[in-house]
Amino acid sequence: MELTRESLREQIRTGDFAPVYVLYGEEDFLRNLAAETIAERALPKEVPREFNLADFSLNNHEALVSAFETARQLPMMSPRRVVIIRDVRIAATSAGDTLKEMYLDGLERYLSDPSPETILIFLADEFNATRKAAKLLKQKAAIVEFSELSEDELLRRVTSSAGEAGARISEPAARHLIDLAGPDFRRVSGELEKLITASLPEKVITRDLIDEFVPNRREISNFDLTGHLLAGDRKMSLKTLNKILNDGAEPIALVGLISYSFRRLLMLKEMIDSGRRPADAARALKLRFSDQNTFFAAARRFDTRFLRRAVQRIAEVDLAIKTSVGGGGPKGSRLQIEMLVCELAAGSAAETHK
Repeated sequence: MELTRESLREQIRTGDFAPVYVLYGEEDFLRNLAAETIAERALPKEVPREFNLADFSLNNHEALVSAFETARQLPMMSPRRVVIIRDVRIAATSAGDTLKEMYLDGLERYLSDPSPETILIFLADEFNATRKAAKLLKQKAAIVEFSELSEDELLRRVTSSAGEAGARISEPAARHLIDLAGPDFRRVSGELEKLITASLPEKVITRDLIDEFVPNRREISNFDLTGHLLAGDRKMSLKTLNKILNDGAEPIALVGLISYSFRRLLMLKEMIDSGRRPADAARALKLRFSDQNTFFAAARRFDTRFLRRAVQRIAEVDLAIKTSVGGGGPKGSRLQIEMLVCELAAGSAAETHK
């Protein structure tokens, strides 16, 4: 059963807990915080937590057996026990799993008859919904995805967290904080805590205060740029490119990274067209699980001829920058990569709307 984060928050508020949860997704700070909050609300404060809170890591595969044994035990001086299983990975292939297939029978037995006195929480770093273990958990457990927060969600959390601490931060200042700290909520929260302390005694967090205490740590990876290029989004492609270049990246290195992504996409397209199974193609190209949807969607949309032209054009720009053809120096190199990004984004958009 899939739950929204709002539904989970309501269950925590009312104390109406499910016997088994799977919490997964990129936003690991909020995912771990949810598990901690469940334990805090479910266990009585007058009883030492260690009596009824157990924590296991599947980096030791055999820990799953111990976790189920603990979950079957009666709680001590408490109506409930909480068992947390961390480092759960159900990957694209069994090689990346920590929830090994040899333990699936034991998992199914527990899920079919979970202890009514225990809240069992799986904290999953990877959760490939096509695998048998994931399907089993989706049938029997409450599944909650903690995807990366949108900027608006981050904004609401920043302003509400500041308010709960008795501080004030305007919406423009909060957006500036997010822009500097990046999309990771753990980092934003840490910076906000520093700012709340630094704002004493007035407890007003201003843009000047943010500039004084918060370094610009926002990391925009090549995969962000590639994602915008493959989506045919010229505006966001240029905005992302300029941010990376302004942060000190070398144009020639960026061309190499763009080339790497487009060459892999071309190889993926040719593999799929030749009848290769998607899972085998992803494994052969070592595609990260988080990137697979983007690459497979692009491979379905794009024509092989477009991808070959794109790879050739990238190679031409690479050579031009290295030999100073079309303008040397930092300005000339920057202009050439900007023109390349515009061409690739425009071509991607044309392919998408054919």
